[in-house]
Amino acid sequence: MSKLVVIAYDDQFRAEEVRTKLRKLQQDHLVDLAEALVAVKDDQGEVTLLQMYKPAAVVEGRKGFWNTLVGAIVMDPVLAMASDARGGAIRGALAGAGVDEDFLKDLAATFKNGSSVLFVLVRQANPDKLLEALQGTGGKVIETTLSHQDEAKLQAALSAAPAVG
Repeated sequence: MSKLVVIAYDDQFRAEEVRTKLRKLQQDHLVDLAEALVAVKDDQGEVTLLQMYKPAAVVEGRKGFWNTLVGAIVMDPVLAMASDARGGAIRGALAGAGVDEDFLKDLAATFKNGSSVLFVLVRQANPDKLLEALQGTGGKVIETTLSHQDEAKLQAALSAAPAVG
């Protein structure tokens, strides 16, 4: 089962830099990513989505989930809290995937102009190598399906001084 990790960055370029590190780890067979998506909000509030390339057949299964999640958060954050039928349908779809309203509120509040967010589905990882690669990259863990202990380790690595080398 894949683990979802969502990390918010105050810098609009940092999420893509971290995703590039994760892709390198994948090439070295130290992590197996099901998907990695970056949402960037520039200084004018324009949102750009950068999705990792996957064959169309593989992407199709998750496309609806990503579109719903990112649309609810970045395109119209108040939609996630809407009480109309459209808002209820979106909340229901996200709840079915394990995404709750508190997460949507936290992420919408974090995703300001000039920031970026990294959404990652990890199938498998070498935890030590992964934490080493992420050490000092900054960011705030917004949501994860990791254990509380593993989430704390991840946040500590993000917040630590950058790795030398």
